Amino acid sequence: MYKVLIADKLSNEALAIFKENGIEAITKTDLDAKSLIKELQDCDGLVVRSATKATKEVIESCKKLKVIGRAGIGVDNVDLDAATSNGKVVMNTPFGNSITTAEHAITLILSTARQIPYADKTTHEGKWEKSTIKGVEVTGKTLGIIGCGNIGTIVAQRALGLQFKVIVFDPFLQDKRAIELGVEKVALDDLLKRSDFITLHTPLNEKTKNIISKEAFKKMKKGVRIVNCARGGLIDEVALKENLENGHVASAALDVFIEEPPKGSPLLGTKNLILTPHLGASTTEAQEKVAVQIAEQISDYLKTGAITNAVNTFSLTAKEYQSVKPFLKLSSLLGGFAGQLTENAIKSIQIEFEGTAANVNSAPLTQTIIYSLLKPTTDSVNVINSVLVAKSKSISISEVKHQKENDYQSLIKLTVTTDKQTRSVS
Repeated sequence: MYKVLIADKLSNEALAIFKENGIEAITKTDLDAKSLIKELQDCDGLVVRSATKATKEVIESCKKLKVIGRAGIGVDNVDLDAATSNGKVVMNTPFGNSITTAEHAITLILSTARQIPYADKTTHEGKWEKSTIKGVEVTGKTLGIIGCGNIGTIVAQRALGLQFKVIVFDPFLQDKRAIELGVEKVALDDLLKRSDFITLHTPLNEKTKNIISKEAFKKMKKGVRIVNCARGGLIDEVALKENLENGHVASAALDVFIEEPPKGSPLLGTKNLILTPHLGASTTEAQEKVAVQIAEQISDYLKTGAITNAVNTFSLTAKEYQSVKPFLKLSSLLGGFAGQLTENAIKSIQIEFEGTAANVNSAPLTQTIIYSLLKPTTDSVNVINSVLVAKSKSISISEVKHQKENDYQSLIKLTVTTDKQTRSVS
C-alpha cells in the first residue's frame, strides 16, 4: 500500500479520495525539518500548502519519496532543483484559486471606491462620519487591467458586469481574444493615463518588477485607485506611499507585499491604504478545490504513473525518456531564448523536427519548448499544461517532421509569429 504524508491541513474530502484509492494518508502538521524527514522515511508522497518547506535537505533525505504535491499555485516552499535531481515529481494546482483571487480583487476595487474599511473603523469608534466619507461610483469608470491571463480575464468579466469600461495592457493578449472578452487592448502608458482604477494580474519578473514605478505614477490621473492581488514587487511601495500622502492616488489596496509579512514596511499606517494578509486564495471553496485536486493527482500518479500539472517534469516511459533525453535541454534553451526575444502577442508557434529528432516522441519536446517560451509572462504555465495554456491564448501550434536528414543529423527549429514579426531559432 502506498503512503502519503499530509504536512499541512487538508479537507476531509481530500483525505477520502486517498482512502478510496487504497492509499494510506496520515496527517501531521507543524513539523520542523528533522521531524518531517523522520515521518517521510516510509512515505511515497508528501502534500503541502504554503507552510511546510520541502527543502533540499528534506528531499535528499527521503529516498522512498516519489511525489510532492502543492495544494495551490506557488511552489516557493519546494526546492525544485533538488526534487528534479532526486527524481521527485512536483505537482501543483494552478487553476484552483483563480476565481477566488479574482473575486478578492473585485472586493478591494469596490472597497477603495467607497472607503469601506475606514467607514467601518470610525463607526466602531463611535463616530458618525456620514458627511465626510464620500466615495465614487464605479459605473462608467475606466478599469485598467495589467495582465489578462486566467485571473485577469475573470476580473475583466466581473468588472464588465459592474459596467466598468475595461482596458487591458497585456502584450501577449491577441486582438481577437480582446474582442471576444469585450475589452480594449491598449499600451501601458495609455492605460496609466486613462484609468480611474488600476488592478494588477501579472507575474513578477524582470520586465514587470516595479511596473508601477515613480514615473508611472506621474502619468496617472489625479484620484486614481490602485489594487494589487498578484505579486509583491509590481508596485514601488515607497512611491505608492508618497502618492497616497500627496493625494495623487485617492486610495489603494494591497494583498501582496515585497516582504511578507510586511514588518517594518513604510506602508503600514498609511492613510487611504487597505492592506490584507495575502488572502487572495483564502476561501473555503478554493481551499477545497486545491485539496481535492492534489489528492486526485497524487493518487493517479502513484497508481497509474499519470502526471498532471507537474512543474518539474512530464510523462514518459523509461524507454521513451532515453531517446528523448538528448533533445530536452536543447528544447528548453530554444524556447527560453525565443521567449526573451518575444515582446508582443504570439499568434502561432511552429516547431520543426528533422533527422533523428523527428523519430522520437516529440510531445515532451513541444511541451518543453512552449513552457520555456511562455514562462516569462504566464504564472500558471508548467511543462504539462503548456500546450493547453497556449491554446487558451488562441495561439496556433503546429509540428512539422522531416524524416530525411539534410545538413545535420538532427535539427529542431522554432518559429514564433507575433502581431509584429516572425522570428526563427534553431
